[in-house]
This record gives sequence, structure tokens and C-alpha cells, in this order.
Amino acid sequence: MDDDLGGRLRHALCTDDVDELVGTGCDLADAGHQEEALTCFRRAVALGQEWVWFNVGNTLRELDRPLEAIVAYEAALRAGETDAWLNHGAVLEEVGDLVAAMNAYRAAWERGGQPQGLLNLATLLREQGLQDEALAALGTAAEAGYPPAAARAASWRWARTRDPALEEPLRAGAAVDGDARADLADLLLATGRSREALEQLQLGAAAGQVACFLPLGNLLTDGHPDGDVAVDVTAAERAYRAGIAAGDTHCHHNLALLLLGRGETEAAEAHLLAGATAGDDLAQRLWRELHREDD
Repeated sequence: MDDDLGGRLRHALCTDDVDELVGTGCDLADAGHQEEALTCFRRAVALGQEWVWFNVGNTLRELDRPLEAIVAYEAALRAGETDAWLNHGAVLEEVGDLVAAMNAYRAAWERGGQPQGLLNLATLLREQGLQDEALAALGTAAEAGYPPAAARAASWRWARTRDPALEEPLRAGAAVDGDARADLADLLLATGRSREALEQLQLGAAAGQVACFLPLGNLLTDGHPDGDVAVDVTAAERAYRAGIAAGDTHCHHNLALLLLGRGETEAAEAHLLAGATAGDDLAQRLWRELHREDD
């Protein structure tokens, strides 16, 4: 911790100034000093500022203490901090209490006016096979003027119907949703516009849209039969590595295939193991195949 933050922490803990405590706690949290931030927030709560339970919950979640975070969020909600509904739902989802998470996401919209709650609710509903209910939730959020909900609805409809008429809503959503941009590229490929598909994926990758790295790498690995996209294995490797850095664990498998093709077996196996550990079925399958051959 630098001297400035350390000095602010010492001063804050000697004061009853809640604004100073909360401000110092937020800066400490942003700098990665979660335990010290938690101390500031707990002191603010002890001084009677119950709404700061929200900050306590956020910090406990960062510290990977989800059950304590749930208790803190519930205290914040009792204090009238409606912004806590969304985070409350997220941590309930993390611990596997999906019914309670869905209720929290509904409340995030109905009591807190947060349309992101409807998008999160829709995702859980879809995962449980409730497609119509999921699209209805997205529709409500879209009607409230929340562009990511309209983008996600277009993306899901493309996955289900592959209807080229979805091009315009996918285009409209590409800027706010990486899945929509990746699906727009898929539509463009399906309708013979590979160069434009490549450009869309490159735009998405440059913007940090995680969903674009894997299809970008795949397109550069294989090229396209129409000749508008040439094979560029070096650029494909960059895309896969960027996808891994951004959190797309599926890129491990595809990068491993490139490495195997160059004879870099040890590096490939490291990526397969990383992908398999993260739950990627393709990485698990290829790992097993390689080790069966060794046997």
C-alpha cells in the first residue's frame, strides 16, 4: 500500500466522518486492498450507516466469501439500498441458489429499476429451457430502452432460427453485446460476406468483446472458400491468446490445435489441461485422446 493510502486509512479509522470512511474504503478496494477496505466499511456501518452494508457485501464477494456477502446484501436491502438487488442475485447465483437469484433479479427491476436484472433473469430462464419466458423478460427490458436486452434477444433468435432477417437487430446490438456481433459475423458468413464478417470480428476484438476472439481465430485459421479471407495462422494465434486473456477458456482448445500442428506438444498439452480444467468438453476429449495414444 502506498504512503498516501496508508495515511488516509489511519486517519479514516480515527474519525467518525462516514464520507471519509466510505471514500477511503472505495479507493482501497479499487487498489486491491480489500481487507483494509472492509475495515473502513464496517466502521461506517457501526456508526449507523446501514446502507454501507452494500459496500461490505461487494468487498466480501471480492474476498471470495459469498455466504457472508449474501448476509451483507440482505442487510443493505433492509436499509433500503435497492441497488443491492442485482449483486445479491449474482452472489446467490454463484452459490447455486437459482430460485433465490431469479427472485433477486426480478426485484432488481421491479424495486430497483435496473433492467440488467431482467437480462440476468432471462439468462437463467433460458438455461432452464424456458425460452419464451426468457425472451419475454428481454422484451420488457428492451421496451424500457435497454439496448443490451434487444441485442441479446436478437442473438438468441439467430441461434434458434438462423433467420437472415435478423441482420438489422444484430447490427444494432453489435456495439453493446459481443454475442450479437459474433452472431452478425456468423450471419454474414452464411450469406457469403466473409470479408465483412472478418471486419466485424476484428472490431469486436479491438473493443474487447470476448465473444469475438474465438470465431475470429477460427476464421483466420481456416480462411474462407470465397477467397476474401486468407489463412493467417499467426493472427489466429494472437486472437486465441487474446481470448484466453479476456477469459474465454474455449480458446485453449483451438490454440492447442495450432500448437500441435507445429509440433509444440508440451505447450499444447498445457492449454488442453487449462481448458479441460475450466470444463471445456472439446479440450477434455482431445486431452484424453492424446493420452490414450501415449498408453
